[in-house]
Amino acid sequence: MILWGTIAYMETNITSGVQAPTRHPLFKWILVVGIAIVANLFLNYALDAFYQRPLFETFCPSKQVNVPITTEKACTDVGGQWNSDPYRYIEATKPIPADAPKGYCNENFTCQKGFESADKLYQRNVFIVLVAAGTVFLVGSLFATAVEAVALGFSLAGILSFIIGTMRYWSSMDERLRVVVLGLALAALVWVGIKKFRD
Repeated sequence: MILWGTIAYMETNITSGVQAPTRHPLFKWILVVGIAIVANLFLNYALDAFYQRPLFETFCPSKQVNVPITTEKACTDVGGQWNSDPYRYIEATKPIPADAPKGYCNENFTCQKGFESADKLYQRNVFIVLVAAGTVFLVGSLFATAVEAVALGFSLAGILSFIIGTMRYWSSMDERLRVVVLGLALAALVWVGIKKFRD
């Protein structure tokens, strides 16, 4: 009700020749930042909802009963990695029984590699989606010139999408790809600066 009254008041002032009150410049930047943040939140939550990240438990399900694996053969039979204990006979305070294990088994060795491979593929695909979305936001800012705050919001949303996608995939990136991504990000920032702030 208050909103409609305000709009009616502004319309009356415009039609009657009275200059409408101007908005504070801070309002524009609040809107710009709001569009950028909400756009990226929407994009990332949509990704989580429709393209779920691989779960470690799917590749390495937990067992209800865990039986200690004490031999190398039993370890490799379950896809584990056997690690000999080089410190077994060093600084031993008590005699070591003859049947004591001579090492330890990492049972999740094989399944963990499968999980890491699937997760790396997932992060790469998310990176591609976020970079593509960032490009769409930047291009969309060119067509939203009627409202400057919206155009700036889309520009900032695109840059944030590039940054978020790069941060998520950075550890798995090839060194040369990192250079390319940083170069593209720099070019995008310069382009936005020229297009939006040259006036």
